[in-house]
Amino acid sequence: MERRTIFAGWALPAAFVLPQLLLTIFFFLWPAGEAIYGSLTRQDAFGIKTQFVGFENFVDLFTDPLYVESAGRTVLFCAAVSFLSMGVALLLAVFADREIAGRGFYRTMLIWPYAVAPAVAAVVWLLLLHPQIGMIAHGLKAVGVDWDYKINGGQALLVVVLASAWKQVSYNFIFFLAGLQSIPRSVIEAARMDGARGWRRFRTILFPLLAPTTFFLLVVNLVYSAFDTFGTIQALTQGGPGKSTETLMVKVYRDGLVNQDLGGSSAQSVVLMLGIVALTVLQFRFVGRRNSS
Repeated sequence: MERRTIFAGWALPAAFVLPQLLLTIFFFLWPAGEAIYGSLTRQDAFGIKTQFVGFENFVDLFTDPLYVESAGRTVLFCAAVSFLSMGVALLLAVFADREIAGRGFYRTMLIWPYAVAPAVAAVVWLLLLHPQIGMIAHGLKAVGVDWDYKINGGQALLVVVLASAWKQVSYNFIFFLAGLQSIPRSVIEAARMDGARGWRRFRTILFPLLAPTTFFLLVVNLVYSAFDTFGTIQALTQGGPGKSTETLMVKVYRDGLVNQDLGGSSAQSVVLMLGIVALTVLQFRFVGRRNSS
């Protein structure tokens, strides 16, 4: 039987809702409104006068080959980070879900990297892969690999993908492990008795039951790799060499803060915001469909 709390008046419910409402207004709706307005205007070279230009910033944006190239690079980067971080996390969760000695210690150690700030994670990988001081870099050069991500765009992209994925593995691990532990043991035992073992049991039983968790994490990882990796990229490569690691977030920063193209930067922010809204709507529709079925 569903229990509902009924208030005598509107003052107390309003007091409960007001803090969250104020946070939403001041930290989301207001900045979003400013970004939308800024995307429809253009400032002069000195930042003194502002002119309303309608959708010209968006037209210039989608006809700019550099923006299209950056968008394609962002899609590749997001896909690589999501696939790598989720794949490693799922593998670790499967092993951590077994009855092994010290599994509590292993789980704790696997969760710790999530507490590391993106810039700090970049410093860790900098000490490992820097062409002059990195330990792994020295090992690669010792076996004949010409390693220098400072001048090699492909290597630089690989570095930021590794650093960004490593940062997110812990988050994915927590959810995958919780999803595996929520699967009834009777189902696993029945599959074992039917002869489904190892990879076959995982492919036919475990992974399909993890579908809602996997889809949720896919959306979260795409959002993370598109937005929260800015600090990692900025600390490691600053979007270079050239523009080989310039994702859309880095381009927003460069165009807005460095090049002072506030209208174009605002238009890019609006496009990113619409993309996140679309992913969120897709996630809720998928989750709602799963729950209704």
